[in-house]
Amino acid sequence: MLVILAFIIVFHIVSTALLFISTIDNAWWVGDSFSADLWRVCTNSTNCTEINDLTDSEEFKGYSVIQAVQATMILSTILSCISFLIFLLQLFRLKQGERFVLTSIIQLMSCLCVMIGASIYTDRRQDLHQQNGNLYYLLKEGSYGYSFILAWVAFAFTFISGLMYMILRKRK
Repeated sequence: MLVILAFIIVFHIVSTALLFISTIDNAWWVGDSFSADLWRVCTNSTNCTEINDLTDSEEFKGYSVIQAVQATMILSTILSCISFLIFLLQLFRLKQGERFVLTSIIQLMSCLCVMIGASIYTDRRQDLHQQNGNLYYLLKEGSYGYSFILAWVAFAFTFISGLMYMILRKRK
């Protein structure tokens, strides 16, 4: 039982770390000499432009789409952290034989948020790059970066983690 508990804790921590890395790091769309993420576009390691409402005195078209992805990824990370803290509390407070339902629900909500954020980015990325040609002019010949892939891996991990909490019962 102790081995299973340790595995679940490590699995949850890995899921949360993946969420942090995918949300923070600058590699959702990458190429040979550029990278772009939810927060900025970099044409090299020193020339980065923050994505905000007004970029280079021009309006960033589709900023609400980027904000939706930012919000869902941040919310997913926060929910995963809260879920872990609730799991630790329930570990000491639940009666024997009860399930970790609250932890599972919050972790599945985290899973839903990361799925929504990554799906929005997947669907709207090309439109964002075309509408904001002044910012993304170098980024046409790129591919999805490791942060984007980590977001989808984190989706799978949080989903599996949420199901594990749903099935898990407290033992002695």
